[in-house]
Amino acid sequence: MSFENDRFAGLIGSAAWLVTPCERSRLACITGVMKPIRETDLYLPVKAHFEALGFDVKAEVRDADVVAVKDGVPVIVELKTGFTLQLLQQGVTRQAMSDQVYLAVPRWKGRAAWRMFKGNLGLCKRLGLGVLSVNVAEGTVQVHHEPRPFTPRKNKAKTEKLLAEFHRREGDPNLGGSKAGGRVTAYRQDAEKCRAYLRAHGPSKGAVVARETGVANATRLMRDNHYGWFEKVETGIYAALPES
Repeated sequence: MSFENDRFAGLIGSAAWLVTPCERSRLACITGVMKPIRETDLYLPVKAHFEALGFDVKAEVRDADVVAVKDGVPVIVELKTGFTLQLLQQGVTRQAMSDQVYLAVPRWKGRAAWRMFKGNLGLCKRLGLGVLSVNVAEGTVQVHHEPRPFTPRKNKAKTEKLLAEFHRREGDPNLGGSKAGGRVTAYRQDAEKCRAYLRAHGPSKGAVVARETGVANATRLMRDNHYGWFEKVETGIYAALPES
């Protein structure tokens, strides 16, 4: 194999979790070093895992990839070579047949793949789906989450900040979907009020700016000078810088 193929093979190995099954097969053919993982490769490790827990396990029962039964209670496992929207949809659909539904995927490789896996894990928790990862080479299964109903926990502080920003903001100056850098926030609106006052009245005490503009934190806002619009003339007195 050429040096270029050696390097390419290394890239494939580190990013195997990120490519689709079709891409994985195509790249394996190019390098000749990587056998593509198939859904069927996941079955025997998953079967052994549940049999060790005392389940009777069978494959391809009705629409389910794997069904494990213990004490008359069915557990369903859907197998895929990576997280996809289709896999999530299948998992939710299987919940009509069982409260115990798992999604099984190959174990990830690399930090980037772990971050993707972690994000999908959080989504599965919200959907009440269990998650398994399969180390195909070792034939082992790791349980990352057991299927159970999800009860979202509200973050009171974040809710309060959301409502505070909503009520402080004047009008609706933004276009939904715009990038963060161009958004008008309540803080920016307060800064604009302070700048407009200073331009109209010249250097002023922070307390005066606060009283005349209604911006309670005017002194701190001008001192922090987040937008680079103000300068401190002397203690407690600020002026607006000319536009560049």
